[in-house]
Amino acid sequence: MTLARDRKTADRLVDDPTTMAASQLAVAEIRARLQAPEEGLSSSEAATRLQQLGSNSLPQARGRSWWQRLWAQISNLLILVLLSAVVITALLGHTLDSVVILAVVISQALIGLVQEGRAEQALAAIRHMLAPAASVIRDGHSQRIAAADLVPGDTVLLEPGDRVPADIRLERCHSLSLDEAILTGESLAVEKQPEALAAASALGDQTNMAFSGTLVVRGTGRGVVVATGSRSEIGRISGLLQQTTGLQTPLLAQMDRFARLMATLVLAGGLLILLLGHWLSGLPFADLFIAVVGLTVAAIPEGLPAILSITLAVGVRRMAKRQAVVRRMPAIETIGAVSVICSDKTGTLTRNEMMVAALACGAHYRQVRGDGYALDGGLDKPLPEALQTPLMLAAALCNDASLQAAEGAVKIHGDPMEAALQVLVHRLDGDPVRLAQHWPRRDEIPFDAEYRLMATLNHNHQGRHVLWVKGAPEALLQRCRQQLDDAGNSVALQTGYWLEMIERLAADGQRVLALACKEYSGSELEMSDLNELQLIGLVGLMDPPRAEAIVAVAECHAAGIAVKMITGDHALTASAIAARLGLSNSGEVLTGKQLDELDDQALQDCVGRVNVYARTSPEHKLRLVQALQSSTDLGNDRGNDRGNQRANDQGGAVVAMTGDGVNDAPALKAADVGIAMGHKGSQAAREASAVVLLDDNFASLVAAVKEGRTVYQNLKKGIAFMLPINGGESISLVVALLLGHTLPISALQILWVNMISSVILAMTLAFEPALPGMMQQPPRARFEPLLSRRLAWQVLKVSLLFLAGIFAAWHWGMAHSGSEAFASTVAVNALVAMELFYLFAVRYPPGQAISLQGFKGTRVIWAAIAALIVMQSLFNWLPLFQRTFNSSAPDIAALLVAAGCGIVLLLILQLEGWVSRRFQAR
Repeated sequence: MTLARDRKTADRLVDDPTTMAASQLAVAEIRARLQAPEEGLSSSEAATRLQQLGSNSLPQARGRSWWQRLWAQISNLLILVLLSAVVITALLGHTLDSVVILAVVISQALIGLVQEGRAEQALAAIRHMLAPAASVIRDGHSQRIAAADLVPGDTVLLEPGDRVPADIRLERCHSLSLDEAILTGESLAVEKQPEALAAASALGDQTNMAFSGTLVVRGTGRGVVVATGSRSEIGRISGLLQQTTGLQTPLLAQMDRFARLMATLVLAGGLLILLLGHWLSGLPFADLFIAVVGLTVAAIPEGLPAILSITLAVGVRRMAKRQAVVRRMPAIETIGAVSVICSDKTGTLTRNEMMVAALACGAHYRQVRGDGYALDGGLDKPLPEALQTPLMLAAALCNDASLQAAEGAVKIHGDPMEAALQVLVHRLDGDPVRLAQHWPRRDEIPFDAEYRLMATLNHNHQGRHVLWVKGAPEALLQRCRQQLDDAGNSVALQTGYWLEMIERLAADGQRVLALACKEYSGSELEMSDLNELQLIGLVGLMDPPRAEAIVAVAECHAAGIAVKMITGDHALTASAIAARLGLSNSGEVLTGKQLDELDDQALQDCVGRVNVYARTSPEHKLRLVQALQSSTDLGNDRGNDRGNQRANDQGGAVVAMTGDGVNDAPALKAADVGIAMGHKGSQAAREASAVVLLDDNFASLVAAVKEGRTVYQNLKKGIAFMLPINGGESISLVVALLLGHTLPISALQILWVNMISSVILAMTLAFEPALPGMMQQPPRARFEPLLSRRLAWQVLKVSLLFLAGIFAAWHWGMAHSGSEAFASTVAVNALVAMELFYLFAVRYPPGQAISLQGFKGTRVIWAAIAALIVMQSLFNWLPLFQRTFNSSAPDIAALLVAAGCGIVLLLILQLEGWVSRRFQAR
C-alpha cells in the first residue's frame, strides 16, 4: 500500500466531512478502503503504516521556557512602574527602599511563574489516559502489542476492563457495553452493536463505534481501527485544548488598565510639575528634578501589588476550607464576576449514582424516596404485599451486582443499574443477600444485547422453581401474557396501560426496566423458555440531582447568575433533570445536532434563552462558552434582568464552566474560570481548570462566588485606602513645589509611610468579611474599572482632606517649635493618624462607620494597630530612625494634634456620607 493511498483512506474515513462517517459504513467497505483483511495486517505492513502515519499517541505541545514565562510576568505595566520605582529610589540613595520594592516585584513574578503551564499539564493528563497495550490480530493470530503501535486497519479485540486503545469500528459484539462518560458525560454504560447507522449521529449515539480512552464495562467485541493518535476523538479534544486560549481574567484586565492609567498620570504629572515648577518656583533645575523624582515615588502605590497578592491569598485560603482548591490565584476574584455558570450534568449537578426514582406495579404508581446509593428511603405510599414481594425477589435475584457498606458510604460492585435495583430492595425493607440465600440460583441467561434481557432460574428450599426476568420493557411485553393483581393472582395483561406507564416514566427522563417472572419446572434455561411470562412491574431509573445543587441553583438565580446545563446525555433526561433542579425554560432543549445547524449569530441570539443542551460534543461545549462570552442576553432566570444589564455593559458574559470529563477540558480552559470536580473528575479536566472542587459539590460553587465577590470588595477597599494616601502626599508636594514652599514631608518619609504604615493597615482589609446582602446583588461587568467615577471622587475628596491635614500639622509644628524636623515629624504622625481613622471609614459604606460594630473591628485590625504603634514609636523616638528620617521626638501636644487630624477626617467623611444617603433616599 502506498503512503498516499493509506493516508488518503484514513483521512477520508475520519476527517473529511463530505464523506460518510465510519459509523455509517458497513464493516466490509471499511476493510476494503483500509485494505484490512479479517486475518489482520501483517507485521511488515503494520510497520510500514506506523512509519507513514505516526504512532498512536498524542503530540506533545512545546512549552515556553522559564525565562519566557518570567518575562510574561514582569512585562506587566504595573510591575514595570514598580521597577522604575526601584531605580528611582536607588538613584536617590535609598537602598533599603529599593530592596523592599524589588522584593515585592520578585514575589509577584514568582507567584505568577508557578501558575504557568496549565495547558501542557492538561495535554499530558489526556495522553496518560491512552491504553498502554492492546490485543490485536496480526499475522493471522492474536497478540498483545503496545497501544502506541496501533495503525488504521488493525483488528482489535476488546474484553471487560480494557481501555479502548484507538477509535474502532465494531464488527462483532457480544453483550458489549462501554463507559463513555469521559467523552459524552453520560452516566450509564452504552450498549454496542455492529450494524451501520443510517444517518450521521452525535458521539453518544454512535453505537457501532468504540472510542479511544473509553472503558469496556462488560461483554467482548472486535473491530477495525479507523483513527489513531491525533485523528481519534480524544486526539481532537487534545487539539482543541492546544488551540484554545484562556481569557485574561477581569481582575488582571482591570489591573492592566489601572496600571496604564497610573503610569500615564504619574509621568505626565511629573513632567508638568517639572515645567511649571521651573517657571514658577525659581528653584535650580537639578533640585527641582530631584523633588519631582520624589513626587513620582510618592504617587506610585508601592504596596498595591502586595495588597493584591495578600487579598487573593486570603481568598484562596478561605476557599480551601470550603473544599475548593484555587490553582490560579486571580481566578478566585473572577468567580465573583461570573454572570453565567455552564455546568456539566453527570457528577456535578447530579450524584452520578443511579437509583430507582419511580415504579409501576399492578395498578399502582409509586415514587421512591432516597438519595443515590444510600440504603435508607422507601415508597411514598405502601404497595400491596402480594405485589411488593415478587418485585423485591425479581430485583434481588435477577441481579449480579453487590453492595458494600464502608466508612458510612455504600460502594457498588457491578453494573450501576443492577446496583440501583439492590438498593431498591433495601428501601422495600428487604435484604438481597438473605433473599439470594433463600433462593439459590440454578441457571441463568446473561444479559444479551440482541434480546435485551437477562434471566435467572432460582429455587427455594420448599422445592419451588421460579424464572425471574428483567430487561427492556418493549422486549419483555412481547413475552408476557399475564400480570399480577393486588392479591397476587394472575390476570390478563393490559398492554395499553403498560405502554402508557412506560411513556410516563420515560417522559420524566428515566430509563425504564421491566420485571417479570414465571413458575418453571425445568432445571436449565433456554431462550425459548422465556415466553408466557407474568409481568410484575416497571422501574424507572435515573441519576438524581444533588439536593444541595437544587438549593445552589436557586442561590445563583438570586445573585443574578444564569445557570446553563450542558450534557452529553439524552434530551429527555436532560430536560427532566433541569426541571428538578429548578432551571427555567427547562422544556426547551437544544441538541448537538441542532447546534450544528446554527451559525454563530443565531447561536448568540438563542444562547441566553436556552438553559439546557443535550447530546453535546467537546466542540459544542467550547462553542457555547464562546457564544455566551459574546452574548448580551443572559437568559430569563430570576434575577437576570440585572444580569442582562451587566452583560450589555460589558459586551458579554463572564462564564464559569464546571465539568469532570475529558470532554470538558477545552471548554474549561476557554471559560473565564474553569471549575473541575476533584473526586470524580478526570486528571485532564483538573489540569485545564483554574479551580477544583474537592467534594464535587455544586453547592461549593455558591460559596466560591460569595468568596470571589468578597475578594473584589476587599481589593476595592484596599485601593480606596491606598490611593488617597498617595494622592494627599503627592498633592502636598505639588503645592509646595509650585509655591516654593518647604516640603512638609520628605521623599524618604513618604516611603516610610507608603511601605510601613500604609501596607500594615491596608493588609487588614484582605481579611474583611462579606458585607450583608452581597449575594443579592447582580454580578459586576467584565470591564468595570477599578477606579470608577464614584471611587475617583472619593480618592480626590480624601486626598484633599489629607492635604489639609498634612499642611495644618506642619504649620502647627513650625508655630509650636520653629523646627522643620519637628514640623515634618508632626505632619508624618498626622498622616499616619489620618490613615488609621480612614481605615475605619473605608470598611463600611459611607456614613456607617461610626457604630459599635464599626469600632469593634476585627482581631487582625487591632493587631495591625498595635504593630503600627510600635513602628511609629521607633520612627518618633529611636535615635537611629531620627537620624535616618530627619525626625524629632514629638511631645504630647503634637501627638494630640496628629490624632485630632484623624478624628476630624473621620467625622467629615461620615457627615458627608450621612447627608449623601439622606439626599438619595429622597
